[in-house]
Amino acid sequence: MDAKSLLYTKSHEWIEPAGSKRKIGITDFAQGQLGDIVYVEFPKTPKTLAAGDEACVIESCKATASVYAPVAGTIVAVNSPLTTSPEKVNQSPLDEGWLFELELDPSADTSALLDLAAYEKFCKEEA
Repeated sequence: MDAKSLLYTKSHEWIEPAGSKRKIGITDFAQGQLGDIVYVEFPKTPKTLAAGDEACVIESCKATASVYAPVAGTIVAVNSPLTTSPEKVNQSPLDEGWLFELELDPSADTSALLDLAAYEKFCKEEA
């Protein structure tokens, strides 16, 4: 996926910009901060979440991190190959390393999400 077309959160998730079902993952910045990812814990599907709810957990050699729902919706699919190949999150966080697919709630609000320029600015300010 093209990083310029995605939307981002301040908790370092990305989400596809259009569609009723959207893939979600963590950013390249986030996977770099976590280091080698060794495990992804997925929820049972379907799972309904509000914006900001924990969607899944990633474990790396350095830390355990929660991944949050960028908007309200229901997790309808997970990237199950990551259960045996979690390193794909490090190798390809915007493509093969996506985490789950969210069917957006009709009331889902994307107005707080960031475009790539705003996300990169946020990351520089946090560093």
